[in-house]
Amino acid sequence: MVMKRSRVLAVLVGGVFCVAVMSLYRMLELMQGAELQRGGDTPAGQVDEDLSHLQEKIDRLERLLSDNNRLVATLRDSLVNRKASWETGRRGANVSSDTLSGCRLAEEMKDGTDGVQLLHVYDLLTFDNPDGGAWKQGFEIRYQGNEWDEMPLELFLVPHSHNDPGWLKTFDSYYQDQTKHILNNMLIKLSEDHRRKMIWAEISYFSKWWNDIDEQKREMVKRLVGAGQLELVTGGWVMPDEANSHYFALLDQLMEGHQWLQKHLGVRPSSAWAVDPFGHSPSMTYLLKGAGLNNMVIQRVHYAVKKHFARQQTLEFLWRQSWDSSPRSDITCHMMPFYSYDVPHTCGPNPAVCCQFDFHRLPGGRVFCPWRIPPQPITEQNVRERALLLLDQYRQKSRLFRSPVLLVPLGDDFRFTESSEWDAQFRNYQKLFDYFEQHPELHIKARFGTLSDYFEALHRRLNAAGTTLPTLRGDFFTYADRDDHYWSGFFTSRPFYKRLDRALESTLRATEILFSLTLADMRRFRGDSHLVADFPGREHFRRLTEARRNLALFQHHDAVTGTARDPVVVDYGTRLFHSILNLRQVLQSSAQWLLLLDKSQYHHDQSKPFLQMDDVMSAQDALPQKTPLVLSDAPRSLIIFNPTEQLRTSVISVVIDSPDARVVEAETGRPMTAQISAVWAEPSRASADSFQLSFVAELPPLSLAVYHVTKAPAGSAPRVRYTFHRHGNPPTVRSEHFQVSSPQGPEADAPLSLSNKHIQIWSSQETGLLQKLRLQSGLVRQVQVQFLWYGTRSGVNRDKSGAYLFLPGEEGAQLYSSSEPPLVRVSRGPVFSDITSCFRHFTHTLRLLHLDGHAGKSLEISNMVDIRSEVNRELAMRLVSDVANGNRFYSDLNGFQMQQRRTLEKLPLQANFYPMTSASFLQDSSSRLSLLSAQSQAVASLRPGELEVVLDRRLQQDDNRGLGQGVTDNKMTASLYHLLLEDRRGGAQEVGGASVEHLSLLAHLTSLSLCHPPITMVAPSDSQLPKLRPFRPLRSSLPCDVHLLNLRTLEDAQEAESPSQEVALLLHRKGFDCSSAPEPMPQCTWSTHEEVNLDDLFSPLQFRSVCRSGLTLLREHDKPESARQQPPRITRLRPMEISAYRVEID
Repeated sequence: MVMKRSRVLAVLVGGVFCVAVMSLYRMLELMQGAELQRGGDTPAGQVDEDLSHLQEKIDRLERLLSDNNRLVATLRDSLVNRKASWETGRRGANVSSDTLSGCRLAEEMKDGTDGVQLLHVYDLLTFDNPDGGAWKQGFEIRYQGNEWDEMPLELFLVPHSHNDPGWLKTFDSYYQDQTKHILNNMLIKLSEDHRRKMIWAEISYFSKWWNDIDEQKREMVKRLVGAGQLELVTGGWVMPDEANSHYFALLDQLMEGHQWLQKHLGVRPSSAWAVDPFGHSPSMTYLLKGAGLNNMVIQRVHYAVKKHFARQQTLEFLWRQSWDSSPRSDITCHMMPFYSYDVPHTCGPNPAVCCQFDFHRLPGGRVFCPWRIPPQPITEQNVRERALLLLDQYRQKSRLFRSPVLLVPLGDDFRFTESSEWDAQFRNYQKLFDYFEQHPELHIKARFGTLSDYFEALHRRLNAAGTTLPTLRGDFFTYADRDDHYWSGFFTSRPFYKRLDRALESTLRATEILFSLTLADMRRFRGDSHLVADFPGREHFRRLTEARRNLALFQHHDAVTGTARDPVVVDYGTRLFHSILNLRQVLQSSAQWLLLLDKSQYHHDQSKPFLQMDDVMSAQDALPQKTPLVLSDAPRSLIIFNPTEQLRTSVISVVIDSPDARVVEAETGRPMTAQISAVWAEPSRASADSFQLSFVAELPPLSLAVYHVTKAPAGSAPRVRYTFHRHGNPPTVRSEHFQVSSPQGPEADAPLSLSNKHIQIWSSQETGLLQKLRLQSGLVRQVQVQFLWYGTRSGVNRDKSGAYLFLPGEEGAQLYSSSEPPLVRVSRGPVFSDITSCFRHFTHTLRLLHLDGHAGKSLEISNMVDIRSEVNRELAMRLVSDVANGNRFYSDLNGFQMQQRRTLEKLPLQANFYPMTSASFLQDSSSRLSLLSAQSQAVASLRPGELEVVLDRRLQQDDNRGLGQGVTDNKMTASLYHLLLEDRRGGAQEVGGASVEHLSLLAHLTSLSLCHPPITMVAPSDSQLPKLRPFRPLRSSLPCDVHLLNLRTLEDAQEAESPSQEVALLLHRKGFDCSSAPEPMPQCTWSTHEEVNLDDLFSPLQFRSVCRSGLTLLREHDKPESARQQPPRITRLRPMEISAYRVEID
């Protein structure tokens, strides 16, 4: 019956729309006919006006048609769903009829007998740590000696120098003191002998050096690269951290490096080199493969996993994405087997022997071998004995791999600085290689090589032998390098800067998009390829480039990780801060152009910008402060930019100088729902001259909306009502403009409660902390918020927590307690209501938005944390729920994909913490609890139903990983989350093993809003303001599951540092979960089809050309067959995949 009714309704709605559209068309025809008859005797002005009226009507008709299309698409999809669910229902399957089209069912991927799933490896391993002898963390390797008779050992010695772009010194100091000398010597020393080779990874340094050298040296570089003596590996701006970095920034730094290489050297990297990031993520491998790389090397993996892989000979594998059932995403990965990437740990299993072949440590130098046996210069007298000693190590190492090709790196941090080191290494090794060549009975062919040399030989040998490498799925977190020293501390270290990183990221993306749209609009306005004379296009493009590079630099594995020295952290922070300020200038002048009704009024004046931001950042280590707006009877214009591709309902808050104000939409004069709340100077003292105005804004995708704020008659604006609680000690509250009460009688002991249309929450009236959640559907879950302290190990000679390591004390977590009860402030208003708890070390706020759409379905949680008074303590926030998730939970990898985690009893507490970039969830058969976050931090689920995140850490000592200091530069730090409870339908069938799960559609949309908040700008209070009109580039939202990752203007190939007409369009189609359908459905659409029409997606924007390319937009990755000049441009967007296009916007 329900089915029938919905079908009839669908047909009716469709019919009504068809009639409406046809009659509109008829009206238009009649109008046009009338216009043409009148046209003979009308003045030109009248014609213009009539035409513009007609244009408006056509626009409106187009909008109606697009709404109709959307409705028809939704109807079609719901019909497809109904049909599918009807069929599965008929087959007697227990699947809910509300399954969403295009969603991803939880499944376990199988890769035949040779497939490795890291979660299963963790279940297998005992994690004991027996002494392995010479290879302490491994085992004794044996060989007969005749293994290479048929297939000689083919050895590639790969010289490298690991240059951290900032760690103990700043980027610039390292460059001046070391890096430039390394690269200068590289030119000379490689040119001396064509057999010498080297690899280089960090383009941030290489590009800086390139700017310093003359044309002759540049030609030498090109010659060495062309001859295969110098190979640029990975080609990223840095060697990024893979735990805390968001995939937008990971791709940004890769694109920045690749674009630089294409422009200056004309090369594209084919192999990646990541020897120092503290654990490895498959999101990075996905980006590398999409950028055209086929091979990669990794190093920092848990020692127990390395040992297991060495025993199984699976140190080389095809790394596949967990969600991919095809080999499309496979990349060949080589895992280095031993403790480190330095010379003692790369030639073979015995570091005491390998150290003797690091000729930089010859007696008399600054560096020596800790094993007390120094290297000897190679002479005719000792060459045989030395060669055989080294060959033994090579042979032992070779037994850990499936092929007779062997990779041996030669290098360490900032190596090859002095020319004497080049000579010592290259001359002595050449003598050893020559000896091997003269003795074919040793069955070894050894030479200097690059990664390309190695992987070419590897693939050749594997193909010849018919050997295939095993496939592997999963990630390599959490890393331990020895004992129980798990590197889970850096997931949270320096949280202030982890948050600043994401602020720059969202500002950069917003600015890229608005700048690209502005250039297209200007060219359209002018009718040629030029920009308006007054618009500082080149300066703005330079600011954008610098911001891309500063964000890229901060992805370095000692930057976003929080593992650099204090002055270096300040240097990074200053770069991030300056880039945010610079991007704001680009945003403001782009918005100015797009908003002006009369474009001839555009004038750029840097000293007096037309638009201002609504907040001020005063320093790199300060939180932004809102600037109070001075109101009068004349309207102040607020400009709101929605940087997301979705229509959204958002709460916009600004600070004003009056307790009475009204907000209207500028275009229509429609009043907006608003509320006035207090600005609290202290927990119980409201400011007497500043007030917060919050209103509900409907923001179309990528639009600039204009609102007018004016002073209103006294008492006309709804004001928030406050209730204050403090157990046993009621506070004195000072607030003249707001109604304040204290609970009386039975109310004083009842739990606090807030609700909106979608959820109701209950909190403790003593602490204000959350206790319970109920959904409109009736689902109730206990969800208690707790705060905890972790200490570190005690004892004089014991290792303690530091920037990298988390080594908690034996007592584990202690519940946060304070000597005096917190002040709890409850606010209730028409736009939002919240509960704020003021504790000594943090202020915690739970906020519910009174919104109809999906924005009202999650609970906003924010913390303001200050632990500067503490010694060796870490503060965590824990959610304790009754979700029956067992020992499984999910956390995201780089905001790109979700990864199942298992809390294991056999591991120490610190090993069960994982990185969380933007999301984490617990689930059982009937519910899912998701925590979405705006910053990276450590996450764990130590017991069933629990989920905890580490908010800040203050540690007085170094943890012996080379940094040489603790973490004591804490700041007042903000953290922001959304908590989402959802019903799960049809989720009861638990997929076995390592099931692949995705966020729900609602969680994706919530995360999008959280990570890309609206940007508020203010026009001057000048009455001579030119007329502004809202800018709406898209007719409708993109599909719910398609994310506009970026719209990035590319550099002009002819004119350096100038914007070209080409734009990189990056789209990410998200995989979303089938088990929870949002009620009511969001306004965006989605479908089962992988094909999408780009012209429809971005209408009315038009593309002059579209060409599919690789993820870093290198010309040689362009797919010429995709360069369709004419619409319709149909392209394939597979779920989970990112697609990149080189487009010109008409």
